[in-house]
Amino acid sequence: MIAPPDRTPLPRAFFDRPVLEVAPDLLGRVLVRTTPDGPIALRLTEVEAYDGPNDPGSHAYRGPTARNAVMFGPPGHVYVYFTYGMWHCMNLVCGPEGRASGILLRAGEVVEGAELARKRRVSARNDKELAKGPARLATALEVDRAMDGVDACASGETPLKMLTGTPVPSDQVRSGPRTGVAGEGGDGDLHPWRFWVANDPTVSPYRAHVPRRRRS
Repeated sequence: MIAPPDRTPLPRAFFDRPVLEVAPDLLGRVLVRTTPDGPIALRLTEVEAYDGPNDPGSHAYRGPTARNAVMFGPPGHVYVYFTYGMWHCMNLVCGPEGRASGILLRAGEVVEGAELARKRRVSARNDKELAKGPARLATALEVDRAMDGVDACASGETPLKMLTGTPVPSDQVRSGPRTGVAGEGGDGDLHPWRFWVANDPTVSPYRAHVPRRRRS
């Protein structure tokens, strides 16, 4: 019999480490979104690491702004951004305060509250697609900019909380270039900082960066 996932909240110390240590260690952990209609729990299966001032792909690369201020705060907080004028994406801040590194939550398996997630993801063809991609994940959990700055390690009631779950064994973790980030992929891959659970059907498909064409 498979043991149920550990429901113990992850301590802040878990996130107060280098981003490339935390990112693969997040796989198999459980994120719980508490809504007025009930909880939705998600087992993380795919993440991407962003290393703040050392990483041109990071929102924090050029320093603090009103948009990315949460990234420069304490670890364990949620950073939410709005992209393409229509989607939200969710990140978890890690490393020491002021370091501004973070981890994009790219995909997961809904393990509790699937009926609630389906109401928000009506276009999903099956439950494996409910959180298959960062925008879908945020939509399924009803996460938007109102969640920006939430402490996922706080004690007591909180709309988002990270639980210990069941860590994925290292031999089941895969890594590769980040999705849609300029300068990565192929022979020029410098940052294989996307991590996922091998052969998991909820992991999103990889897409290389496509430069925007300039209008003549």
